[in-house]
Amino acid sequence: MTSQVLRSALEEGLQALGLEGDSDFEDKLLEYIELLQRWNSAYNLTAVRDPLQMVYRHLLDSLAIAAYIPGSAQRLIDVGTGAGLPGIPLALLYPDQHYDLLDSNGKKTRFLFQVKTALGLDNIAVYRERAEQWEPRKKYDVVLSRAFASLVDMVKVCAHLCSGNGCFLAMKGTRPEQELAVLAGRCKVRQIHVLRVPGLDEDRHLIELGPLQEGFQGNQLG
Repeated sequence: MTSQVLRSALEEGLQALGLEGDSDFEDKLLEYIELLQRWNSAYNLTAVRDPLQMVYRHLLDSLAIAAYIPGSAQRLIDVGTGAGLPGIPLALLYPDQHYDLLDSNGKKTRFLFQVKTALGLDNIAVYRERAEQWEPRKKYDVVLSRAFASLVDMVKVCAHLCSGNGCFLAMKGTRPEQELAVLAGRCKVRQIHVLRVPGLDEDRHLIELGPLQEGFQGNQLG
């Protein structure tokens, strides 16, 4: 797989998403994929092995939600970030926003520290911690998740992270009707966005939640 093939796929995907990036932005996205490939051989950070599929399933999948990140948001947290998705691509796209990347897996956070250093990402911080135990100095405008087991779990363990005017953005495959039903009366569903990811013919949805019901505590969900 040549670097030009990857760059062409990335450029076409960015254009399809309506995102404009300069060559430095594209270079850093591709450098991130290169680092991920290198570390993946030893640390098994992702099940995706093919670099072209990494462009589609990691970079473009993450950037497909870019239009729904509030422009006013200053502090965002990517909970259960894993290999840094969607936090790393979004932090590269929006350098004026600050992203905390949270994961309890030491191998993954070591990789993220390497990415932060290699790409010069001054707008991210990496923390090894479980979401329910993380106590930030200040609450977040946006709580992001890409791989949480359920919306219920996300709201339950992350309720204390979101500011009163903030929102939860949960990336999902198929529309999670049953999970949404469980949340009824506890957390407002603001919008459900259907995502189109270039290169993928699969269901993708972004669930926008918030605010929490007044007086709600995470332990109120069983």
